[in-house]
Order: sequence, then structure tokens, then C-alpha cells
Amino acid sequence: MYKPRLKKKFEEEIIPEMMKEFLYKNRMQVPKFNKIIVNIGVGSAVQNPNDIEVAINSLKAITGQMPIITKAKKSIAGFKLRAGMKIGCKVTLRGNRMYEFLDRLLSIALPRTRDFRGISPKSMDGKGNLTIGVDEQLIFPEVDPDKIRKTMGMDVTIVTTTNNNDEGFSLLKSFGVPFREK
Repeated sequence: MYKPRLKKKFEEEIIPEMMKEFLYKNRMQVPKFNKIIVNIGVGSAVQNPNDIEVAINSLKAITGQMPIITKAKKSIAGFKLRAGMKIGCKVTLRGNRMYEFLDRLLSIALPRTRDFRGISPKSMDGKGNLTIGVDEQLIFPEVDPDKIRKTMGMDVTIVTTTNNNDEGFSLLKSFGVPFREK
């Protein structure tokens, strides 16, 4: 049966390494990835509703999964936004797709980012989760630049099962997440 490269690395190398580092007694105590959420907010969809379709197609190509549409919860007159309007889309990845996406993000997409110097350790939320802001979807090779009328940024949130930043940082670092020096 097929097993993604990063999942195999986690089971064979990272679990024993983290058991030594944090003195876990059981393999089940070792933190792992719970899910990865990829979100595109389309603020311009208020004026141009067709921008949502561009975001959906991009997210579908990048993740291999159909995104759900997010809608505004409140009306904000200053932004000409009404409750229930489509303002973005998101995908929640779990299992093998999560590991495959993480592999492509770390080995292909982030190195293609212009002026990339690493991810700030301050991007962690105190519970061991990491959020990465990506400026444009064109860093992923699955997106055809000729079909894109407008570049859009996205947020990638990696949710772990740990409860503190130290364990989460160690887990992410062992997977090869390129952190910037503090």
C-alpha cells in the first residue's frame, strides 16, 4: 500500500527522535499533525463575484480536493458587505493528502517564493499550530499561470496535537519546515 514520503519519515525517524528528546514513554504521546487548512479570502468578490470561481479552481488544483465556500457572518457597510455573501473558500486536508500537500509546500512551493528567508517562529499560536501566509498561488506548479486573471494570497494553517510551542516547533523542524533564525 502507498504511503507518502513524509508519513514514512514521521513513523520511522521522527517518532523515535522525539521520544528521546521529550522523554515520552509511549509512541502515542508523540505529537502529530491533525489537519492542514488552506484558506483563500477573496475581498474583491464583493464587487466581482467571478473572483470566487478563480479561487475555487486554484484551490482545487493545488490541493486535489473540492473547496467549500465561506460566507460573511456580519454585514459591514464600510466594505459594502452583506451577511451571507461569498467572500472566500477553504479546504481541510487530513491523512495522506495532508502529507502530500505538506511535502509539495516545503519542497517545491516555498523555495519558489521570491525573497523567501524562512518562516518566522512567531507564526506559531502558543498551542503548537503554525500559520503561513502565501502571497500568490502561482508558487504551486499545479496552477497554470495562463489561466489566472488575478493572483490571490492564501493562508496555510498546520494544526498539531500538541499543547505548547516547544513540542510543535520541534515537530515542524524535524519535518523540514524552514524557520528563520530568531
